[in-house]
Amino acid sequence: MNQGAPAGPEPHGRHETPEERADRRWSELLQEVRVIQTGVQILFGFLLTVVFTPRFAVLGQADRVIYVVTVLLGAATTGALVGTVTFHRLVTGHRLKPQTVLWASRLALVGVVLLLATVASALLLILRIALNGTAAPWVVAGLVAWFVLCWFALPAWVLHRYSSRQ
Repeated sequence: MNQGAPAGPEPHGRHETPEERADRRWSELLQEVRVIQTGVQILFGFLLTVVFTPRFAVLGQADRVIYVVTVLLGAATTGALVGTVTFHRLVTGHRLKPQTVLWASRLALVGVVLLLATVASALLLILRIALNGTAAPWVVAGLVAWFVLCWFALPAWVLHRYSSRQ
């Protein structure tokens, strides 16, 4: 007999108050936003410098449009992700933590979707220049499919598979 094992079946879930749960979920969300925000800041900073390079002057009209769209998507991504923190800051002290976590989580998800669009657009611009051919849209489409699989489809599948057992 294993003396370190619990006597009965393990309980499911956590025993926490709604306030404790909101605090935990807020901490988890902040950690997630910190991770993604670093990548977004690097990407957006790089995008802002491209217009000042000599190569930018020789870009065609289509590539300039892709660049502008990419910068705008990067700015929107930054806005959504920083918005999660400012949302919390503006409603702190009004006893709305569960609602704050819910809406900030939704804003973070919007940020992730915008990041996907930003990365796809940046890849399209870079690969159009690097490949000098029609392969760029196909490569980008494959990478977008990979991101969708990793970021959305796999988590949705796991959620469906394991939550249906309960």
